[in-house]
Amino acid sequence: MSSVNVLLPQQATILDITEETPDIKTLRVVGKEGLPFDFMPGQCAMLSIPPVGEAIFSITSSPTCRECLEFSIKDVGKVSSALHSVVPGQQIGIRGPYGNGFPVDEMKGKDLLFIGGGIGLAPLRSLIGYCFAHREDYGKIDIVYGARSPADLIRKSEVQESWAEEPNTDVHLTVDAEFPGWDKNVGFVPTYVSDLGFKPENKIAITCGPPIMIKFVLQALEKLNFTPDQVITTLEMRMKCGVGKCGRCNLGPVYVCKDGPVFTLEELNALPAEY
Repeated sequence: MSSVNVLLPQQATILDITEETPDIKTLRVVGKEGLPFDFMPGQCAMLSIPPVGEAIFSITSSPTCRECLEFSIKDVGKVSSALHSVVPGQQIGIRGPYGNGFPVDEMKGKDLLFIGGGIGLAPLRSLIGYCFAHREDYGKIDIVYGARSPADLIRKSEVQESWAEEPNTDVHLTVDAEFPGWDKNVGFVPTYVSDLGFKPENKIAITCGPPIMIKFVLQALEKLNFTPDQVITTLEMRMKCGVGKCGRCNLGPVYVCKDGPVFTLEELNALPAEY
């Protein structure tokens, strides 16, 4: 694939749309000649819809999927609301990729623990799909995923059926409170992680979700004796330009859009306590 100018939006077309929850939709997007660009799990892209503007979103699909790019978008602002109104066949702008992605090579040979909450499954899904496509490179995979209610879980059939059937893989689902027909765990994600009692030996934990969830997940992992270099998370906060020029997302010496959004807890502990 030829090199692209990451500051110049390309024309992209909406292939189809899946309504995941009342406020989350997954858009499948393709460029003029297939994928607009190559990327790694954890990287982001700018989506634009004139004249509303543009915003940065995690790429939800795995790089091993060559048909399109996928974005799971929560309706929280002007751009995301406009993207919730697009229809298949409509054209939007896309530029990227941005960020550092997950350290897939450093994770080889390790057992992996994915911990996601709500829309936080989006960037994790890209990495999970990548690991399944390269299954021989990774050990046991555990996926802990939770949301406020069963209706707020995204990619439900994929998570409960496809992922659960992968070799040497366990999926653990939870919701915050009791709901009719829900027969799996009830409780907050951090508490469920503690209850499951994962052992840290030869394991990497990767977490993404609401900031308050991440805060308590990190505490739970610390109590389970995970060391800071064994924990990876993402900081998708205040990102605007994507290339470290506007300064909106800087934390001390780093820019989240350029040096992140993926950081180990060891790296985060060296930053100012702003996140």
